Amino acid sequence: MENIFLIGPMGAGKSAVGRQLANDLQLDFYDSDEIIEIRTGVDISYIFEKEGQDGFRKREAAIIEELTELDNIVLATGGGVAENLNSRSLLAKRGIVIYLYTSVVQQVERTRKSRNRPLLNNANPLEVLENLMSIRDPQYREIANLVVETDGRKVSAVAKEINQWLGSR
Repeated sequence: MENIFLIGPMGAGKSAVGRQLANDLQLDFYDSDEIIEIRTGVDISYIFEKEGQDGFRKREAAIIEELTELDNIVLATGGGVAENLNSRSLLAKRGIVIYLYTSVVQQVERTRKSRNRPLLNNANPLEVLENLMSIRDPQYREIANLVVETDGRKVSAVAKEINQWLGSR
């Protein structure tokens, strides 16, 4: 089985779908944001506060390089992973990339109660998410082998669609 890398905006369901897929396919699951938090001992908001977005992105790029070298994994990436050209390249070369697409309206709904979204703190979430999607959507699509819409869908339904696609390859 090839590696499966889930990309997409915050609130798309990458972690939840990734866990379900890994369970269904009997593969190991990794979440790049969780790995960064475990290794640093602090949450991502704290890293953003102390090191800025650039500092976090350097950590993220290093983790993506490391994790994409593993075999037989499902990896949920952070929403900004596609902004790094090298990370995009590694994801595209080292596995199957699945873009979990969700509308900006759905992103706002799914992230509104979360306090661990540094880019949304102290800002208009709708405006921030629209701006991020205008930049990131083409980057996600550039490397995606499959685009799956997640708006209004259950995790199990999204995972089932991906499993069916994988089985038909």
